[in-house]
Amino acid sequence: MATASGEIQLYKLIEAQQGSSGLECELSTDLGPDRLALSLDWSTGQGESSDVRVVSSDSTGSLTLLSLGEADLTAVCQWKAHEYEAWISAFSYWDTQTVYSGGDDSKLKGWDLRMGCSSPTFTSKRHTMGVCSIHSNPHREHILATGSYDENVLLWDGRNIKQPLSETAVGGGVWRLKWHPSQEHLLLAACMHNDFQILYCQKALEGQETPCPVLGSYILHNSLAYGADWSRLPVSSSAPPSPQEPPQTSSGLVESTGHLRIQYESPTASFDTSLEDDSGRYIPDQCPSPEKSSVSDLFTSDARDSVSCLIATCSFYDHMMHVWRWDWSPEEKRESL
Repeated sequence: MATASGEIQLYKLIEAQQGSSGLECELSTDLGPDRLALSLDWSTGQGESSDVRVVSSDSTGSLTLLSLGEADLTAVCQWKAHEYEAWISAFSYWDTQTVYSGGDDSKLKGWDLRMGCSSPTFTSKRHTMGVCSIHSNPHREHILATGSYDENVLLWDGRNIKQPLSETAVGGGVWRLKWHPSQEHLLLAACMHNDFQILYCQKALEGQETPCPVLGSYILHNSLAYGADWSRLPVSSSAPPSPQEPPQTSSGLVESTGHLRIQYESPTASFDTSLEDDSGRYIPDQCPSPEKSSVSDLFTSDARDSVSCLIATCSFYDHMMHVWRWDWSPEEKRESL
């Protein structure tokens, strides 16, 4: 956890009483006085590693590299990376001696930890406003996604930072980007004033200089779209019928044996809405399915398997977190959120 008090904290998931779970703080490291910790990334984006490290960015424009031992989290080095806030820091998951950073100075930078951190290996000014999200693709070497207040998502080949592979306008500042844990072509974006978007990046990854089409959006947050991530848990593609009166958790999430049904409590209105029918399919109100020809054209022959995912998203001012399911079946030419 990166905190507003300038700490990096590590928590352990523990079993509490009556089968519930809780979080227990294991380790904590202070990044320095008068700063907010703004981001962190693990070096383990491709799985287990004997050398586990964390990189963090903060409000002074600095980056901190930390090493995780058996009983401590130690700062290895800290350096000034940006003139203003360093909004984001990230490892290259293919070469964890390489770190990327983005700041409010509109600059994207790369750092080689083997060469010291006195100067970056590159500085890109391709974004026109603050760079606030970076994520290395864990499935495709050299592929990097970046997002900015300029409302664009750029895909890069790390070997050539002069020109991005693609540029996609998403209609809102891109505060967070996350590649899908198993589908190399799916990219989740938290787009601040324009909700949460799922981008299909296959053609861009193949070298075609084309924007990434949006496969789906989630629009039920009433505040800035800030945090987003995919669940690593498998989701059954076919869900059994829901019971007549499914049990409800304290969070307002209605449980079922095979799928999630969201009942949404708006901070500004008192109503609930069920987003799925008894088969786990989305019930659209005013969202027609995409045209068959255009949707089919997005997919290559080896990428036509259906995808079912759980996604967690959170918004800023109302402090809300939602967990929702996304089903995509190219052969059926439909999407559901």
